[in-house]
Amino acid sequence: MRKTLLFLALLVSACSSSRQPAQNPSNIPLTPFPTSTPRSTATPNVLFIVETPLPTATPFIYVVESGDTLSEIAEKFKISMDELRATNPDISPNSMSIGMTLIIPDPSAALAGASTPTPVPAPITQTVCHPSADKGLWCFALIQNNSSEILENVSAQIILLDENNNVTASQTAFTPLDIIPPNSSLPVYVFFPDMPSRLTVQVQLLSAIQGGNSRYLPVILNNTVSQIDWDGKSAQLSGQILLPAESQVTTQVWVAAVAYDKDGQVVGVRRWEGGAIQPGESISFSFSVASVSGAIEAVDFVVQANP
Repeated sequence: MRKTLLFLALLVSACSSSRQPAQNPSNIPLTPFPTSTPRSTATPNVLFIVETPLPTATPFIYVVESGDTLSEIAEKFKISMDELRATNPDISPNSMSIGMTLIIPDPSAALAGASTPTPVPAPITQTVCHPSADKGLWCFALIQNNSSEILENVSAQIILLDENNNVTASQTAFTPLDIIPPNSSLPVYVFFPDMPSRLTVQVQLLSAIQGGNSRYLPVILNNTVSQIDWDGKSAQLSGQILLPAESQVTTQVWVAAVAYDKDGQVVGVRRWEGGAIQPGESISFSFSVASVSGAIEAVDFVVQANP
């Protein structure tokens, strides 16, 4: 009996010694791996749904003129009074004032009945809005000139709609220059103060006239430099503007700087204004552009010279 107990004790001891002790996870060395750390950016407290509708879904803006009535406007654009009232629920037929804007729900009828010239087709390649710290909203619409001619007098209507598709605000936006040179793009932009939290953005091109090359002088940008600050919130810009020797004197020259973030969205615009340049001579420019949203990744320059 004693031998049996001794044998069992030895057997238990041997089994216990053959087990490996469990490792404590806290004692396991960790090997760090490099990861990309994104730049910290301010997250807005409000949500904006930004859409760039197709031309067939974009409302047309009509500016009320002297003597206009709601029924006459509906007849002019070949739409019903019910459609016009549903699209403009805040407008009272008895309180329309000159300069008030109405949204015409059928753009094909609007263009057919509009008294203003139809703008030259110019694609709106980007629509983006950025909330500001004071609860405002900066909105940009990037317009591309794919033609070989200058586009001038470019403007667009930027419309903010609430969740029920009611117009919250609407403003006419312009480019920083009078022109968009051939094969170039410039944004139209506006600021809306005190905006609610959830909005949809729509854009309607109002004017874009092709031609006018003789009204502007060809100039050349040289040695352009964009020094982006460490936090990406601003960029210091410099360069030279050369007027060819065969040209006539330019009395005024403007340089527009458009700042883009890493996703290619417009985050800032600024214009520099200079004076006269003699043929064959150049002048230098130096200014800065700030971002209204994320970090600046790149800056584009566009120049305009007036005789």
